[in-house]
Amino acid sequence: MKHKTVIEPFRIKSVEPISLSTEEERVEYLKRAHYNPFLLRSDEVIIDFMTDSGTSAMSAKQWAGMMEGDEAYAGSRSWERMESEVRDLTGLKHILPTHQGRAAERIIYGHLGGPGKVFISNTHFDTTRANIEFSGATAIDIPIAEGKDTALEHPFKGNMDVAALDHLLKEHKGNVGAVILTVTNNSGGGQPVSMANAEGIAAICERHGVLFLLDCCRIAENSWFIKHREEGMEDLTYREIAQRMFAICDGAVMSAKKDALVNMGGFLALKDTELAEACINLLIITEGFATYGGLSGRDMEAIAIGLREIFDPNYLDYRIKSTLFLGQKLHDLGVPLMLPIGGHAVYIDAKKLYPHIPPHHYPGQALVGELYKLGGIRTVEIGSVMFGTYAEDGTLKPAPMELVRLAIPRRVYTQSHIEYVVETFEELMKQREHVRGVRITKEPRFLRHFTAHFEPLA
Repeated sequence: MKHKTVIEPFRIKSVEPISLSTEEERVEYLKRAHYNPFLLRSDEVIIDFMTDSGTSAMSAKQWAGMMEGDEAYAGSRSWERMESEVRDLTGLKHILPTHQGRAAERIIYGHLGGPGKVFISNTHFDTTRANIEFSGATAIDIPIAEGKDTALEHPFKGNMDVAALDHLLKEHKGNVGAVILTVTNNSGGGQPVSMANAEGIAAICERHGVLFLLDCCRIAENSWFIKHREEGMEDLTYREIAQRMFAICDGAVMSAKKDALVNMGGFLALKDTELAEACINLLIITEGFATYGGLSGRDMEAIAIGLREIFDPNYLDYRIKSTLFLGQKLHDLGVPLMLPIGGHAVYIDAKKLYPHIPPHHYPGQALVGELYKLGGIRTVEIGSVMFGTYAEDGTLKPAPMELVRLAIPRRVYTQSHIEYVVETFEELMKQREHVRGVRITKEPRFLRHFTAHFEPLA
C-alpha cells in the first residue's frame, strides 16, 4: 500500500517547551522590540520561522558523536573526521573550518575584494553582500528573468543569467573577484539551481579566467530538485549530484548550520593552494588555528555526521514535501507565494498581499509584524528592508521583490504546528486590507534588518 501521508522519518526523543502567549501580550512584546522580530526574546515566540540556520534538531548519532569530541588545540581527531568528510563530499583539497558561514565569507571575500572589485551572483544573500561591500567591492545580482516573477512556475528559478554573466565578465575584465552561485537561491525565494546552469557558469568562468565559487549551505536540498526535475539526473543519488556540482567549482563556502544539521559551524573549501594559504593566514588571525578554526571538537564531530545524514533519501523526501505541504495550504487560502515552493522555506509575496502599502512603507515588515501579533509566528522580511538602498536624494531604491520568508527548521516542528500556522494565515487574510506600513526610525549602515527600529504608520 502506498500511503498519501508523508511522515517524519524519525521519532522525537527530547522535547523543549514552547511559551504560549496571548495577542495582547504579543502586541506589547512587539512594541518593546521596536517592531523588529530580531529584537524579540525567544520565549516570546510560539513558532520560530525566522531562519533555518542553526535551528535544526540534531540526531542521536550527532549528540553521541559530540561526546567523542577531541578538543586538542592542534591536529584533533575530530578535525580529521570533519576534514575527511568535507573533502569526500566536495573533492576540494584545502578545507578551512570556521565558526559559521559568514566567517568563511569574511575570509575569502575580504581577501579577494576591495575597492574596484566586482562579485557576481545569481543573488547574494545578506551576509555575503555585506562582507563584499564592507571590503569596498561591488555585489551584482543576475538571476534569470523568470526568477523575478513570483507567480510563474519554472523548475529552476534560482538559475543565474549566463548571457548577462558573459557580458559582465567582459565589461569588468581584470576586476572580478569571483562569481558566486548560491544553491538554493535563498534571496531569490529559495529556488533551486540546475546542474546545466552550474555547468554553463563554470565554462564561462574558465574561459574568462575567473574564480567560480559555490555558496553550498543548502546543496543537499538543491540536489533533491535536480534529481526530480532535471533530465539525465534521475539515476544519480543526491550525494552524487552534489559531488558533480562541487567538481566544477574552484571553491565553496558553507554555513554548516543549514544542510549539515548543526547549531554552529561552517567551512571554506578551496582548490588552489596559493589562495588557500593566504586564507589560512586570515583564518588563524581571526578564527583560530587551522585545525579547528572557530569550532570545538564536538562541533566538528556533529558536522561530520550531519553531512552524511542530510543526504538520506527518506529525510530529503520528507523535508521537501513537508515544506510543500505548508506552501500548498497557504496557496489554497489565496496567499500570494513565490512559486513553485522551495525546499527550506515558503516565501510570501508581500507586495501582492498588501498592494495598498508602497515599498517605502515596507509591506514585508508590516506582514512580519502581523504574523507575530496574530499567532506568535516569527518570520523575516526579504525585501526593501533587507536589500533596499538609498538614492543620493535620500529616497528609497526598492528591492526587486518584497518577500517574507517562513524558514522551517529541520526536524523541529510537527504537522500540528504547521496547521496552527495555516490557521493564523486564515485570520490574516481576513484583515489584510486594514494593515498599514511601517517606517524606519533607527538603522545601522550594514545589515540593518538585524537591529533597525520601526514604528507603525497611523
